[in-house]
Amino acid sequence: MERLDKFLSDSGAGTRSQVKLLLKAGRVSVDGKPEKDPGKKIEPGKNLVFLDGAPMGGYQRRVVIMNKPAGFVTATEDSVEKTVMELLPEQMRHWDLKPVGRLDKQTEGLLLFTNDGDLLHRLISPKKEVPKIYYARHEGTASPEDVQSFAAGLTLRDGTECLPALLEPIGPGESRVTVREGKYHQVRRMMASRNMTVLYLERIQEGNLTLSGLPRGQVRELTEKELLSIEP
Repeated sequence: MERLDKFLSDSGAGTRSQVKLLLKAGRVSVDGKPEKDPGKKIEPGKNLVFLDGAPMGGYQRRVVIMNKPAGFVTATEDSVEKTVMELLPEQMRHWDLKPVGRLDKQTEGLLLFTNDGDLLHRLISPKKEVPKIYYARHEGTASPEDVQSFAAGLTLRDGTECLPALLEPIGPGESRVTVREGKYHQVRRMMASRNMTVLYLERIQEGNLTLSGLPRGQVRELTEKELLSIEP
């Protein structure tokens, strides 16, 4: 059994306080009868709950992809900085989404969100070694020695050891970098350890997922096919 207001909130109808207003306004029915009591106990899957005539489904796993712009920190809240949560449409803000890993404030590109805690931990676990591909513009040009150093597994200046990674020079001052872990500012620090200061960084792929035409600053839910592709 579950409280009606929680069921509606989990269905994406709004926050608990917003749901109470919907109930008070008579916009919710249970098994065909108007219902205004937020504490009413219902049995999901048995009782039929409707909002403005549309069926409510209760908890749903949500996975969202964002093309993150620079200038936003990856956090659910911050007293000083703008967060990526502010870029989510109003409806999605009721889904209890959490960022999957993080991109630093100036890094752009692919960022996932989910309300599925188990999936979140599987995706960020170093043991799963989910590949993350970045495009970097940087000072200098990557040499064959730099490529070999990445492949061997770098030790950063502070002693942090990194798993083997793929460094692909794609032009003067441009490279593609593939890592399989998510240490703090990892790509920037790895490049700096080889005297290549990063000037611009964008995550372009995670696992099999790409931004595939998603405009900067926009979000969308993953398709069923995409969801299957990220199951570790």
